[in-house]
Amino acid sequence: MSVPGAARTYEVGSVDRGEVLRYLGYRDQLIDEGLDARIDEVVARCLAVSRARGVTRVFEVAGRDERDGAPVVRLSGTALELVGRSIDEHLDGAVAVGVLAVTAGMGLDAELRRLSLTDRVAQVILDAAGSAVVERAADAAEADLVAEAAARGLFCGSRFSPGYGDLPLETQPVLLAALDAQRSLGITLSRSLLMSPAKSVTAVVGLFERPRGTVRASCAACPCRDFCLLQRSGRVCRS
Repeated sequence: MSVPGAARTYEVGSVDRGEVLRYLGYRDQLIDEGLDARIDEVVARCLAVSRARGVTRVFEVAGRDERDGAPVVRLSGTALELVGRSIDEHLDGAVAVGVLAVTAGMGLDAELRRLSLTDRVAQVILDAAGSAVVERAADAAEADLVAEAAARGLFCGSRFSPGYGDLPLETQPVLLAALDAQRSLGITLSRSLLMSPAKSVTAVVGLFERPRGTVRASCAACPCRDFCLLQRSGRVCRS
């Protein structure tokens, strides 16, 4: 099991081609052989220049209250507070909250800048592939939280990111500080709260005393399965 709060490197050796096409806005259009081969070529380049890394921590839920009419989930041992009705509902019943940040690295950013000057088609494909890579990194970080939850006799819900629902994007600075993500992962924020490296993701995951409905109904359908530490030891997270 990973050490909570320590940065990890994730081996993302492949991405779902369908996800890359989805990020490209594919809607069952005909793809000719030339473009088909180009997509495969750029995805391979993306995997080569990316360096997927992440960090996770778990905080106990200290309590719930309201601020200016909005629910607030307060966490022990951190200044991070989760504000809004959507996150309050998402974490209803949670006894702890896992927090994660992941990035595909600055090498991918550099390649995107290079292609913006030399090959705009490849840049668009690389951008889509990079989104798929960082989501796989988020799956890997979530798998770390699933293992941590199991060690505590708890069960994970699904991840929820700042900017979803009414969870403010302004949550980002405190969330990243709670993970020391600038030091451990090199993630910084612009004044408009955009993350650098661009292909970076943050999220929170509720930890519950009982399994949450149909989440992870089977290992085969779980996006975290390729990184699951429990499955390797013959265990599952649903019981």
